[in-house]
Amino acid sequence: MRKYAILFTIAICLLVLTACSNEQESTESESLHVGIMLSDAGLGDQSFSDMGFSGLEQARDDLGISFDYRELQDTGSYEQGLEELVEQGNDLVIGLGFSIQEALETVAKKNPDVSFLIIDSQSELPNVYNITFKEEEGSFLLGLVAGMKTKSNVVGFVGGEDVELIHKFEDGFVAGVKAGNPEAKILSKYSGTFGDDKLGESIAKEMIAAGADYIYPAAGFTGVGVILESQRAGTYSFGVDSDQFYLAEGSVVSSMVKQVDVAIYDTVKELVENGSISEKNKHLGLKENGVGTAPIRVIDLSPEEQEKLDQYIEDISNGKVTILE
Repeated sequence: MRKYAILFTIAICLLVLTACSNEQESTESESLHVGIMLSDAGLGDQSFSDMGFSGLEQARDDLGISFDYRELQDTGSYEQGLEELVEQGNDLVIGLGFSIQEALETVAKKNPDVSFLIIDSQSELPNVYNITFKEEEGSFLLGLVAGMKTKSNVVGFVGGEDVELIHKFEDGFVAGVKAGNPEAKILSKYSGTFGDDKLGESIAKEMIAAGADYIYPAAGFTGVGVILESQRAGTYSFGVDSDQFYLAEGSVVSSMVKQVDVAIYDTVKELVENGSISEKNKHLGLKENGVGTAPIRVIDLSPEEQEKLDQYIEDISNGKVTILE
C-alpha cells in the first residue's frame, strides 16, 4: 500500500508541475509582443536608440511584455528589419526616428492588420500611430542658459543631418540665446551624420577656436564627440535626448531631455491595459512632460537668472510663449 501511495503522490506532483508549466506557457503566449527598429546609430549611441530600448526594457519588467529589436548594421535596410519584426508576429512594431518613415510605410501597407508606431515623424496610414515632440521648447531653455552665461558672447550649435526635425532644435536654441543675450553670436554647422564622434570632435574644435564657450549638439553619437572635445578644451556643452552629464562631468551644463523612453512605455502600457492606442497623433512638449531639461550642473545661475528660466518654463508650458509659429 505504501508503494501505491508513493506512486500516487508522484503522479499528483507531476500533474501540478504540468499545470504550472502550461499556465506559464499560456501567460507567455498571451503577453504583448513588441518589435522595435532602432535608429541608424543603433544601441550604444548614448542617446536616441538607447532611450527607445530602455522604454521597452521598463515595459518588459513592469508590464510583462516581450520585445525584440533590429539594428541597421545587422539587417542592411530598415525595410528588412521591419519585415523581420512583422514576421515574428509582434502586436506592435516601432520605427525609431524620422529616417525610418518611408520603409515603415512600405511595410505597413503590406500588413494592414499590424499596428505600427513611428517616433519623430507622422504618417497618414490608418495602422500607423505617431509620436512627435516639441524639441524647440527644451532647446530654447538651453539656449537661454547659454545666452545668459556666455562670457565670450559666442555660442555654437551642431546638428546631425540637415533636416527639418533638427532645425527645430537649432531654431529653439537660437531663440533662447537671443532671449538671454541679444548680442550673442551663434555659430551653426551640420555634420551630415548622427554616427561620427570624430567629426563632432573636429567641428567642436573649430567652434571653440572661433570663441564659442557653450556648444549644443543635436547630432546623436556625433554629438558625443562635441561634448568630449568641449571638456578637453575646458568649455561648456549641453546634452541631448537623455541626460548626458555622465559623459563629461566637467562640461555638460544640462541636457535637452526628450522622453522617448516614457512615450514608448506609456503607449505600450495603454495597449496592454486597453487593447488599443487612443490617439493617432501625439505631440509632446513641456506641458505634456514630453521634453524638458536635466538639472543645471557645473555652473551656477544667479537668483535673477534662475527666476528668468523658471518664468519661461511656466510661460511656455501654459502657452503664453510659443517658440515656433
